[in-house]
Amino acid sequence: MGAPYEYACDGQRLVGYRADPDAPNGAGLLIAPAFFGLRDFEMAQADLWAARGYAVLAVDYYGDGWRSDDSAAAAVRMADVEADRATFLARMQAALDEVKGWGAARVGAVGYCLGGKAVLDLGRSGQGDAIVGMHAVFDAPPTPTTDMPPVLLCHGWADPLATPAQFGVMVAELEAHCADWHALCLGRTEHAFTNPGRPAGYVERSARRSFVAAEAFLAEKLL
Repeated sequence: MGAPYEYACDGQRLVGYRADPDAPNGAGLLIAPAFFGLRDFEMAQADLWAARGYAVLAVDYYGDGWRSDDSAAAAVRMADVEADRATFLARMQAALDEVKGWGAARVGAVGYCLGGKAVLDLGRSGQGDAIVGMHAVFDAPPTPTTDMPPVLLCHGWADPLATPAQFGVMVAELEAHCADWHALCLGRTEHAFTNPGRPAGYVERSARRSFVAAEAFLAEKLL
């Protein structure tokens, strides 16, 4: 089991969750949470990946460990980070640097919902060794995209926050900037399909298939 972990970005206190492996495989992993902030689901994911040998930091991109169960409050905080994509990216870069400082030879990133946008922005900046978006939100920041590391998108085809048209725009961006990308598109699957705590969106088969795909992808790129 992991524990809360404090780090910083440009003087801002960040409170993530660190999970250390009993049998390290030499690689590190970031977990970027959904828009509610870092909650039990993402911490459980961190523990699960640590059990597979990764040194894991579940990220605080809001600051001071902010989290909420209230959708309206989370929407306000999400709007703040979406209005300042430079700070959003800087906090992801700070988390990446933190895990590198632990001695990880390669570091990947898995992001859920808004966290999917966070890890894609990290990849758009050319950083990270493997990027996994789980029901990610796709809109690009105003800054140019550089050459991206390998990317896997696990995408619910009926996701109202990432429509087929928006998926097509994301694919065009990847084709232009990413030499190694692939997508797992899941039919009859909407948003937040990985989280059993979100029963309106959770689809067990899609969550299971996505984890299997991510596990193989990260092993290929990080180990």
